[in-house]
Amino acid sequence: MKVVLLAGGFGTRISEESHLRPKPMIEIGGQPILWHILKEYSHYGYNDFIICCGYKAEIIKNYFANYYLLHSDVTFDFRNENSMEIHTNVAEPWRVTVVDTGLNTMTGGRLKRVQKYIGNETFMLTYGDGVCDININELEKFHKSSSHEATITAVQPGGKFGALDIRENNTVHGFAEKRKEDGGWINGGYMVLEPSIFDKISGDETVLEREPLEGLAKDGKLGAYQYQGFWQCMDTLRDKQMLEELWASGKAPWKCWED
Repeated sequence: MKVVLLAGGFGTRISEESHLRPKPMIEIGGQPILWHILKEYSHYGYNDFIICCGYKAEIIKNYFANYYLLHSDVTFDFRNENSMEIHTNVAEPWRVTVVDTGLNTMTGGRLKRVQKYIGNETFMLTYGDGVCDININELEKFHKSSSHEATITAVQPGGKFGALDIRENNTVHGFAEKRKEDGGWINGGYMVLEPSIFDKISGDETVLEREPLEGLAKDGKLGAYQYQGFWQCMDTLRDKQMLEELWASGKAPWKCWED
C-alpha cells in the first residue's frame, strides 16, 4: 500500500526554522521529521512513498537524491582522479516519489495532483509534520473491516484544534469549529483512503479537510480510529524543542524501529 505525505506548506507558525527549509525538513535528533515519519511506516512494512512538495521543494528532492551518500562512510581521493570509495552504507527499503504539487495548492489539490502515482487502490495519507506511536497495521485492519470510504486517526491533543463529532460505529458525523475545552477528538493524520476520494476533489483550490472529508462525514462514510497513545505535531518551535528532548532522552515514543 502506498503512503502519501503532505509536505508542501509554508510552516508559518515555526518560521524561525521554516524560512530556511520546508517544515518536514526541520530536524529532530539530526534527521528531518519527514525521515522519522518514513521510518515509522517502514517499520510496519509500508515502503512506497509519495511526497507532495510545494514550498522549497528542491530541498526535499536534494535530500533524497543524496540520501545514499549522506548516510555512508566515504573516502574522496583527490590524488586519484577525484575518486570516491564508499566503505559502509545504510540502505533503506524505500521507493520515494517526490512531486512538486505547486506553491499555493491546497491539501486536496496536492493529493489530486499525485493521483496518477497512486492508481485505483486504497492508500495511506498523513501530514509531514507529526509523529505517533500508532500501530499502522492495526489502523489498516480497522479501515478494511469497516464500510467507510476514509478512516482518520482521531487523537486528543488539547483544545487548539478543530474537533470531530464521533458517534456510533466509530463514524464521524461532522467537524466542529476550534474549541477551547480539552478532550475533543481531532484529525491527527495517519489516514486510510479509498480512491473514490479523488472524485470529491475539484482542483488545486480544494481543501481536503473541508468538502471531501466533510462530505464523507455527512454521508456517514468517514471512520475514526480513536487513538489515545502518543501523538505530536511540530507546529511551533516549542513543539520542536519538546520532540528534541524526547529524542535526546532515548525514550522517543514514536521510535519503533531498530538502529
